[in-house]
Amino acid sequence: MGEWVDFERWKECPQLQRPGYVFEVMNAEGQSLFTTCEVPLRLPSGWTSAPVRFRLVEAPKPRHSSPIPRPRP
Repeated sequence: MGEWVDFERWKECPQLQRPGYVFEVMNAEGQSLFTTCEVPLRLPSGWTSAPVRFRLVEAPKPRHSSPIPRPRP
């Protein structure tokens, strides 16, 4: 995982992004999210504090979901 960077440098994320990696953004309360480079960053509605740092991390591996059940007759 990459080193934490102060969120004031978020506007530099286009130069930092790499294929197969995403950004982990953390707020002052310790909540985190994984996101691509998006300036300005749209924050989840449940976040009550602003982001304070971010880092580049390997993108999570895709997971297969369960099949959707057929409609009932």
